Amino acid sequence: MSPAKFRDSAQSTAADPKGSVWVAASAGTGKTKVLTDRVLRLLLAGTPPARLLCLTFTRAAAAEMATRINLTLGDWTTMEDSALDATLAELTGVTPAEDLRHLARRLFARALDAPGGLKIMTIHAFCQSLLARFPLEAEVTPRFEVMEERAAAEMLAASQREIIGLAAAGEDAVLADALNIVAADRDESR
Repeated sequence: MSPAKFRDSAQSTAADPKGSVWVAASAGTGKTKVLTDRVLRLLLAGTPPARLLCLTFTRAAAAEMATRINLTLGDWTTMEDSALDATLAELTGVTPAEDLRHLARRLFARALDAPGGLKIMTIHAFCQSLLARFPLEAEVTPRFEVMEERAAAEMLAASQREIIGLAAAGEDAVLADALNIVAADRDESR
């Protein structure tokens, strides 16, 4: 079997929603296509869009996945029957019946009408939404805000300057002793 055929076969197997799979591959190998195909097949199998959650590591990957799914669903609404049949057959591996074609044409509207739309987000965004939804259980302040990276870096630098300033001024002898111990083992870049 040629590598392309093997990859396509492996991708097709991974995109099958009947199986539980773990997809790990380097950049450019088709992970987003596999995940997109899997979501499309779940939708075609009747899974309500609001019941799907897609998590990625980066915002770019989440945006790419959402774009691909929405473009595909949008295309399905206006495709000629023969083109849609060919597309669905390639995706599912079976010749589509009339009811599957009809469902495919309605999926875009269903995805748009789903509360919150299709949930495609980063792991960090998902965790943040859980914390916001259950702040008391997570022991965080309700209506908390996540600090931006730049603000966090500025706050860390200010804290470091304050601690070093206190120790250098001799205002906190314990802190000064602790900093002397740490400084003996580290340089200014660590």
